[in-house]
Amino acid sequence: MTGPELPLVRRFEAAGFRAWPAASVHYDGTWVVRLTAGHPAKRLNSVNPLDPGDLTGLNERVGRASRRFEAYGRPLTFRLTPLSGDRLQAYFDEQRWSVFDESLVMRLPLAGTAAVDAAIDHIPLKDISRFIGAAMKVHHFEPTLRPGLSEIIGAIRAEVGLFVLEDGGEPVSSLICVQDGELAGLFEIGTAAARRGNGYARRTILSALKWAKLRGARQAWLQVGADNEPALGLYRSLGFQDVYRYHYRQPRNPTDE
Repeated sequence: MTGPELPLVRRFEAAGFRAWPAASVHYDGTWVVRLTAGHPAKRLNSVNPLDPGDLTGLNERVGRASRRFEAYGRPLTFRLTPLSGDRLQAYFDEQRWSVFDESLVMRLPLAGTAAVDAAIDHIPLKDISRFIGAAMKVHHFEPTLRPGLSEIIGAIRAEVGLFVLEDGGEPVSSLICVQDGELAGLFEIGTAAARRGNGYARRTILSALKWAKLRGARQAWLQVGADNEPALGLYRSLGFQDVYRYHYRQPRNPTDE
C-alpha cells in the first residue's frame, strides 16, 4: 500500500482502543466489534477490521455484526482504516454502502518542542464528575451523555489527565489526555463556542502535552474530522502531521435509493 506502514497504523489503532474503551468488545476473526450502550460515538460503536487479508465469509460475518448492533439499538457501522484493505472497501462499494465522516490521525514528536516545554504548568482535575460537568458546558453535550462519558473515563486503564481551562470562573476549554507509555492521546478537545479564537484550546493542549511529556510521553497523537478546518489549522500550527485517514460506512436505507 502507499501511505502509512501497517505496523504504524496498528500501533495507533491499539492505543486508540485502550485510550477510549468500549463497554463491549467482541472479535470475529480480526474484526473488532465495539459497542457501548451508554454513548453513541461511532468510534465506540463500530466494527474495526484489522487485517486486509481477513476476507472469508463476508456476508455471514456482516450479518452477525448486524444482529449485535441491532441488539444494542445501534446502526451497523464499519470504521475503515488502512488496515481494512482495498478488497473490503470494494465489497462495501458493491453493496452500495454509504461513506461518511472521514477523519485523520495526526501525531507530534514531543522531543525538542519548545512550545510544550514553555507551556504553563496545569494540574489536571482528579474529580471526574467535576471534569464532566465542565466538559459538558464546553461542548454543549446533552445531559443524557453524562453517565456514558463517566463510564468511559472510569474504564481507561492508562494514566488520565482531565484538563479544564477557566476564564472568569467559567470553563472555556477542556480535553482528556491519556498517557499510554510513550504515547499521549488527546481526546474530546473543545472550546466553548462563544470563546473560540482566543487561544484557549492551544493553551490547554500545550499544558496537557507538557504534563504527559514530564511523565515519559515521547509522542502525542489525536483524531480529527477531515473537514474540521479550524481544528486542523490549530493542530498543524502546533506541529502535528498526518499519519493516516479513516472513515465510516453504513448500509444504505432502501428508502434513500
